[in-house]
Amino acid sequence: MPHLTSLLAQRNGPFHTFEFFPPRTEAGLVNLLDRVRRLASEPLPAPLAVSVTWGAGGATADRSLELSEQITKLGLEVILHLTCTNMPKEKVDDALSKCKEMGITNILALRGDPPRSEEYAVIPPTEPDLFQHADDLVRYIRAEHGDYFCIGVAGYPTPHLDSESVEDDLKWLKVKCDAGADFIITQLFYDVEGFESWIKECRRIGISVPIIPGVMPIQNFASFRRLVNLTHTPVPVSIMSDLEPIRTDDAAVKRYGAKLATQMVRRLLSSSLVPGVHFCTLNLEKSVRTILENLGWSAESNQLKSSPLPRHNQLIDDDDVVAGTKQPAAPGLSISPSEASHLAQWGLKNKALPPAPKKGLGNVGTTGPSGEDSWDEYPNGRFTDVRSPAYGEIDGWGSGLKITPAQALKDWGVPINSEDLSDLFCRYLRSDPTAPTTPFCDLPLSSESVKILPHLLKLNSAEMQHWTVGSQPAVDAAESGDPIHGWGPRGGYVFQKAFVEFFVPLSKVDKIEQRLTRRTDGMISMYAGNKRGDFKTNTLKDAVNAVTWGVFPGQEIVQSTIIEETSFLAWKEEAFDIWTEWSRLYPRLSPARKHLEHIADEWWLVSLIHHDYKDPEALWRFLLDPPSPQ
Repeated sequence: MPHLTSLLAQRNGPFHTFEFFPPRTEAGLVNLLDRVRRLASEPLPAPLAVSVTWGAGGATADRSLELSEQITKLGLEVILHLTCTNMPKEKVDDALSKCKEMGITNILALRGDPPRSEEYAVIPPTEPDLFQHADDLVRYIRAEHGDYFCIGVAGYPTPHLDSESVEDDLKWLKVKCDAGADFIITQLFYDVEGFESWIKECRRIGISVPIIPGVMPIQNFASFRRLVNLTHTPVPVSIMSDLEPIRTDDAAVKRYGAKLATQMVRRLLSSSLVPGVHFCTLNLEKSVRTILENLGWSAESNQLKSSPLPRHNQLIDDDDVVAGTKQPAAPGLSISPSEASHLAQWGLKNKALPPAPKKGLGNVGTTGPSGEDSWDEYPNGRFTDVRSPAYGEIDGWGSGLKITPAQALKDWGVPINSEDLSDLFCRYLRSDPTAPTTPFCDLPLSSESVKILPHLLKLNSAEMQHWTVGSQPAVDAAESGDPIHGWGPRGGYVFQKAFVEFFVPLSKVDKIEQRLTRRTDGMISMYAGNKRGDFKTNTLKDAVNAVTWGVFPGQEIVQSTIIEETSFLAWKEEAFDIWTEWSRLYPRLSPARKHLEHIADEWWLVSLIHHDYKDPEALWRFLLDPPSPQ
């Protein structure tokens, strides 16, 4: 395959590239490849290249390589992301070797998570750590493979969180370029004026390689706010003011995001400072499709030029009727739909999700533009349709810890026993400033949780030690404009069943299972699993539980949160990985490391759903009231 820089030299006008991440499920992969094919087919212009992300420490290595290979078979150039820290040299060598086998010649060399030298405070590493920074990887590739690979690196219009200043960050960017980098793709940004000043400073200090700005369309308010919080990206006041009145309406936020991104790209290209743009898609399709049409880059765009934003019924098909979502994502957190980031596009008339499509068909859901399927067009979270290419991904940040090691140690301390962990989770629930986050949530507790806060505190107490990582109260027909529970267009009503997720030892799982066995009403569904793969449930194999839905004027009933076996098991894997990542903040053989590893290895994740949404206390009575003596 040709180098990206060679492709740039051959261009006579602006270009675009796309970024995708490897889906978590086989059905998601099938649907993503259909999505990539549509985005690269007429009347849309073909991307100059498609980049594929790589999980820190090689967490997604196999899936990233598989996705890259499939995309090359579509005739598209691939830029493979490659992180190097906390990853053995052999894994880097293997990835580069497989790239050569597939004909991939473009690499985006990234650092990944900070090197964990503290892991070896007691037991030294068996080999030297070659990779401390991205420039180490650039030099290594150049030394081992010469000019075979065209190497890109990341640039940060807002300094990287580990940088001491703007000047320090630019210094390290130039180090990466001097080490042999051929191009730069930037982190997302929303302050175009600030980006223009940054790129001029890059040129002033001697950085001459092409710089491609990373543009991430805003898909909904929650994922936008969360990503801004994680990256510390500055956002102009005007954007926040525009978003505030529509923050609970995902459809409106999505339209606004496409309009804003269109304006940003037009200004960037008119400045002549950049040759093209890189779209961070979150594996979604409609926003980038809309942006390309707005820019006049497609054969169908002439009818759109007079109106930068499509009309409501042009942008939102039957598959896009949801205007809000719910995402359980924190200890005891009942995130309102305005603070969520996922969507499943199925009406309650569907008693169960249709079967996953057969490979290569992509025939799921409603029909989108040009008669193609584009049924899933919002960022997905843990509990939605597992066939979505975006399933399980909230904001493109990937799984794992969401704050720096230094901040994590400050927030979470050094837990050496279960009482310490209960104390951490309870302090978080109380919004104690000494515990503003947990490993399972980097945002403050939702206001919706106040309704069930006493129950959550009791569950997380040192006496009960049920450490909650997701929950919501029952809601019966709250108005869609309700400031706490509401979501979606005005004039509707929303409903939700109470559910809670927590970690407990096997002995407590067995007691819950025994109590459920004695019940005959079938009102409580349970899913439970551990890191080793053991699994328990009292539901049927293909059971699908709708836990959040809405009724809106002129629309079918919208089911925005579902819990079923496949989605639970996928989230379970990530949840136990978080325990493992947390443990690695502490030295080997230390009490904290050993205790957290024990939790990861021996405890279970349990999800309970109570189906009587008209009884707000039903689930909590089951969990918190002791059974009557026999």
